[in-house]
Amino acid sequence: MFKYVFVIINIYNTKFFMKGEIIMFYDYHMHCNFSPDSKTSIEKMIETSIKLGLQEICFTDHVDYGIKLDWDDPNLIIKENEKTIANVNYPQYFQKIDSLTEKYCNQITIKKGMEFGIQMHTIDKFQKLFNKYSFDFIILSIHQVENKEFWTNDFQAGLSEAEYYQRYYQEMYDVVRNYHDYSVLGHMDLIKRYDDKDGYDAFNEHKEIITRILKYIIEDGKGIELNTSSVRYGLDDLMPSRDIFQLYYDLGGRIITIGSDSHEKVHLGAHIETMKKDLKKIGFKEFCTFKQMKPIFHKL
Repeated sequence: MFKYVFVIINIYNTKFFMKGEIIMFYDYHMHCNFSPDSKTSIEKMIETSIKLGLQEICFTDHVDYGIKLDWDDPNLIIKENEKTIANVNYPQYFQKIDSLTEKYCNQITIKKGMEFGIQMHTIDKFQKLFNKYSFDFIILSIHQVENKEFWTNDFQAGLSEAEYYQRYYQEMYDVVRNYHDYSVLGHMDLIKRYDDKDGYDAFNEHKEIITRILKYIIEDGKGIELNTSSVRYGLDDLMPSRDIFQLYYDLGGRIITIGSDSHEKVHLGAHIETMKKDLKKIGFKEFCTFKQMKPIFHKL
């Protein structure tokens, strides 16, 4: 699937010129309309990925037990002319990916994944889901704590920054110690998207628990992702931060995936090639794709 070409990839007005070398352009975090926060079909995402020159992609649609019900749950409320807020319709999702993988097999590699928004009290449901289906790749993300979401500010309400950062990382630490069927931690410092933007030094203030999390996942054979949506959200650092990546590297962590976290086709592949340079500056020499939950290493 590698191409020796002269290619211009224009994403967010960023141009990459690559001549006479192997281009390893993969996107390992994307959502389609099987997630309630996307309106773009799987096939449109695939077609756009091919046009951009992506060689391999992985769909990672949302599952968030605790705040969302399954598509076939009898308690799910379906309103006419409104998109249903539910977890992935698993049979349709996997059937669609399989059929389109075959259709486009000569143009792009497509992997099957999901983004598990796990909380301590929902671990059993995720374990049953993982055991039921075959996956290439799972992102473990902390999107909410005690069913309180970050983007609505329900989780942060009534807490200081120090308190809600500590509670966020504590939930992450507890989850990774109790759930093991995943590949990488997604956007590890996600909570910074929704903090007070007042210069709070979250890394140094919470370095102890961040270190414990990283040490544990390294020992458990897991990794972290570089989520390039930090640019889209106007953040002034990588996600997770350069400090977290440096600490992960210094502790011996080497499994990294890179994904745009795109929910629409315009964001596919965004900033992936430029951010590889940031990883190289930290010391990383490789990044990963996955097959049947096993990492495959590629030169950055």
